[in-house]
Amino acid sequence: MDFIHDQLTNGRRFRTLTIVDDFTRQCPALWTDLTIGGAGVVAVLNRLAQTHGLPQAITLDNGPEFTGKCLHDWALKQGVKLNFTAPGKPTQNAFIESFNGKFRNECLNQHWFTTLSEARCLIEAWRHEYNELRPHSSLGRIPPNRFASQLQNHQPQVINFSLNPA
Repeated sequence: MDFIHDQLTNGRRFRTLTIVDDFTRQCPALWTDLTIGGAGVVAVLNRLAQTHGLPQAITLDNGPEFTGKCLHDWALKQGVKLNFTAPGKPTQNAFIESFNGKFRNECLNQHWFTTLSEARCLIEAWRHEYNELRPHSSLGRIPPNRFASQLQNHQPQVINFSLNPA
């Protein structure tokens, strides 16, 4: 989880909370608003818990939204471990940093957002394309949602061994 910043054409700044599953490379949420504090982060995580379940752990930096009481209490209550990166070491959360670079280059740098509503709409469209259409080399050149779907559909085969000859 991380934040990325941009601005509207009128100069008003906004932030986007970026969340990526390190294993499936899915982006379950890109939440965009003028301000997002710890309570906003928790609200997004609660919505994701209903649709995606809870992760065992979340890797994040030491920003005030992440180190505050609100997220700490939520994680404790939910049994989710918060793995904080060392200050000044963004490579300790390499997947989100790589994702943020793609998001910046392919979405934020491609648009001049005139309103927050327009920004949300275009960012969500990009997230949909990223999850549904964009192939990932680390996933065998398939999109993240297809990879995740294949994992859910994969049922391990159970083989019964008999120690007694028949």
